[in-house]
Amino acid sequence: MCRLFGLSSAPHRTHATFWLLDAPDSLSDQSHRDPDGTGLGHFTADGDPRVDKAPVAAYRDRAFAQEARQVESATFVAHLRFASTGGLDTRNTHPFEQDGRLLAHNGVVEGLDALDDHLGEDRSRVRGDTDSERVFALITRETRRHDGDVTAGIRQAARWIAANLPVYALNLILVTPRELWALRYPDTHDLYVLERGAGGLHGGRHLDHSGSGGRMRVHSAHLASRPAVVVASERMDDSPGWRLMEPGELLHVGPGLGVTRHEVLSGPPARPLGLDDLRPDAAASQKAV
Repeated sequence: MCRLFGLSSAPHRTHATFWLLDAPDSLSDQSHRDPDGTGLGHFTADGDPRVDKAPVAAYRDRAFAQEARQVESATFVAHLRFASTGGLDTRNTHPFEQDGRLLAHNGVVEGLDALDDHLGEDRSRVRGDTDSERVFALITRETRRHDGDVTAGIRQAARWIAANLPVYALNLILVTPRELWALRYPDTHDLYVLERGAGGLHGGRHLDHSGSGGRMRVHSAHLASRPAVVVASERMDDSPGWRLMEPGELLHVGPGLGVTRHEVLSGPPARPLGLDDLRPDAAASQKAV
């Protein structure tokens, strides 16, 4: 199954060493099981998006390892890919960038011909073959139609997809230089959020999270004195603060770490998919490991 991770410490920039490297069963190790791509998205001090990604597993990508130790940003999004749609090349590797925003997705959306028709000329934003980048193009279009309101853009796009396309899962994380959004839909895959105070539960401690199965880890000494909000596809420690997002919940983390929740979808997709409905490669990509 693909892995999602997002973090915001906005407005403060955070230097983080990502889990991809250090844990006994870090994402670097886990990428032996999620072998199809590795991506890390962040922003420069000037707000320019930066994406370092490659269609290879993290444990084979030296550039990715180096980047993961050096980056600094107020927001991050990262993804390990187990391909379900699209070939194994860089253009199909998450995160994707559109209009200065970055997005990573975990799940499967089918009916891509219908989605292409609905996108019309906005299909030109899509450089690869994935369902994920098409979903992003729809969010980008709807955001523009709502005068740059990303919450409204995600809501409108997700509702259209849920009403018109076969959906297995539509979990995603979208970031800008100072804001983060996360959507969980439906209840197929988990997505957790932690509102972490400066120094964590006991105060004064750097962030050093690893997943319940050893599947993720991130370290940041900066967050000993700064708060942050973390979103991940699994709990990353035994903190009681982790909350499983509700199906249909859209989470928004603002520039000052204010968190708001929106119920943007209240029921299952009109055309829900199960594992048995997916192509063998897509089904394999969605199984928990």
